[in-house]
Amino acid sequence: MENIWESKKTMVRKEIQVLVMEQKILNRIYVVRGEKIMLDRDLAELYGTETKILKQAVKRNIVRFPKDFMFEMTAKEFKKWKEGAALSAADKQGLRYAPFCFTEQGLTMLSCILNSKTAIEVNIRIVRVFVKMREYALTHKEILLQLAKLEKEVKGNSRDIQNIFMVLKELIEKQQKPLPPRNKIGFKDYS
Repeated sequence: MENIWESKKTMVRKEIQVLVMEQKILNRIYVVRGEKIMLDRDLAELYGTETKILKQAVKRNIVRFPKDFMFEMTAKEFKKWKEGAALSAADKQGLRYAPFCFTEQGLTMLSCILNSKTAIEVNIRIVRVFVKMREYALTHKEILLQLAKLEKEVKGNSRDIQNIFMVLKELIEKQQKPLPPRNKIGFKDYS
């Protein structure tokens, strides 16, 4: 009985660890130039290495990283990102150089040049997070399309409802006006 509880506890711990790691990854995904990216410093931390070493590996294999896989922030983008990101003073001090920004494809390519077990495991998690984000975005888009469709239908229905109310008002107004005297129908008494 205790073995079952221990195995369940272990499973729960693993699930919590996965969720925590996924949340760490999500918190480190930024949007730069309209692309969802991760920074070299964040990836180095997740991989358990130094940013300098990660950058060296990328520079040695730069042909694997076209501009749609990886780019370096401009000074203006870097300044804007530093101002907008919620970073501690210590984090900001460590940012001397514009970081490399890796798109989802660039992250996948990183797994080809970084062969450590940790790097491979982290990359698998990162790819899964990006897939979940894409699925969420598609679901969100479908919901927005459905809402737009409903809104159009409601707008069309509101015109119909307005017409119904106008007709009802006319009928009520006609009922409130006294009717002109009618000619009586039936037998007339001439006596």
